[in-house]
Amino acid sequence: MKKYFYSVLLVLVASFQVTAQDEVISLYEGKAPGSEDWNWQEAQMYSDLFKTEVVYNVANPKLLVFKPKNPNGTSIIIAPGGGFQTLSINREGIDLAKELASKGITAFVLKYRLIHSKTNDPAQELIDNLQDRDAHYKRTSALQKMAGNDCKTAINYVREHASEFSIDTQKVGVIGFSAGATVILESVLHQTSAENLPNFAASLYGGPTEELLNADLPSAKLPLFIAAASDDQLGLAPKSIQLYNKWLAGNYPVELHVYANGGHGFGMGTQNLPVDTWYLRFEDWLKQYKHLK
Repeated sequence: MKKYFYSVLLVLVASFQVTAQDEVISLYEGKAPGSEDWNWQEAQMYSDLFKTEVVYNVANPKLLVFKPKNPNGTSIIIAPGGGFQTLSINREGIDLAKELASKGITAFVLKYRLIHSKTNDPAQELIDNLQDRDAHYKRTSALQKMAGNDCKTAINYVREHASEFSIDTQKVGVIGFSAGATVILESVLHQTSAENLPNFAASLYGGPTEELLNADLPSAKLPLFIAAASDDQLGLAPKSIQLYNKWLAGNYPVELHVYANGGHGFGMGTQNLPVDTWYLRFEDWLKQYKHLK
């Protein structure tokens, strides 16, 4: 009986691991360029403050791969938010990846580089740091470029290994939440080559810098999906509207959803509000561009 119990337990553990992700990929061989002297260890914890799991102290960027049973050729790289100090790994990463994979999209959750947390409560540390936003921006400005490079490297990786994942190299998208929106916009507005420019993008309650908002539009007419809430506690809804106006002024394809309520960081959470179904609107948008059947 005991042997049977342990056999069942092993099967359950294995099933959980497959459900968690199908593969974990390191983006760089050895240390990531620009942060070679970082020696802290990545960690994860449940944050009572944020009411979700958070990852922190990321020094070695990775991709968590979620493979659909029947891939349709589309892939999406997901950049969770967390103020460049944490990653809301479930609500703004894994939960969406599972939803997309269930619809045939190969999803990659990006663990990009973060600033070093000096305490064992990175969520509270972030809240404290945000009391002086200008100082926090200065503290994270160099890191934002690094994280943007992580996203570009991820796009390159996905395209270079497209055949392994049954992916169409012309159907590679990115979606970012909050700080993650800044990360994906680095790949869109500060492109360094055609190989790391995505084919479509989505920004969720992002707060792009003035530098990004004033950057030239991408060389290709890249479709953009934007969603935010008017009652965003960080007051970032106007940034989404500015981003929308930037795309509109260039006659680039863009769709904007601003919900009355939802706050900042709604992600894949449930609040019994219309904002809960934003991802269905995103899927409708994907269908328009033949990225989802």
